[in-house]
Amino acid sequence: MTRVKKGANALKSRRNILKQVKGYRFGRSTKKREALTAIAKAGESAFAHRRDKKNDMRSLWTVRLNAALRPHGISYSKFIGACKKANIELDRKVLSQIALDAPEVFEAIVSKVK
Repeated sequence: MTRVKKGANALKSRRNILKQVKGYRFGRSTKKREALTAIAKAGESAFAHRRDKKNDMRSLWTVRLNAALRPHGISYSKFIGACKKANIELDRKVLSQIALDAPEVFEAIVSKVK
């Protein structure tokens, strides 16, 4: 069997890997093996942080709702419980958006819940 040196293919794969780590520091941007581990770690972090971002947004909605409810004399937890009893099926995202953009509509929702 003839010998295959794979020089062109090896260079192509190395070039593509190093393109992905452009801007990284030290050996991670110049060495193939270090670059591969950097790419793997970056992918893990990106996956985990997408989940964290969802949690951050939910806590932001909670804080916004609580801040909008306090002047009406009701706390966030009591409001959410009352919404469930009153069969108001708006989620926290929508409620916080209404509180931010349309305070008069939010006031009507709060008065209906009370």
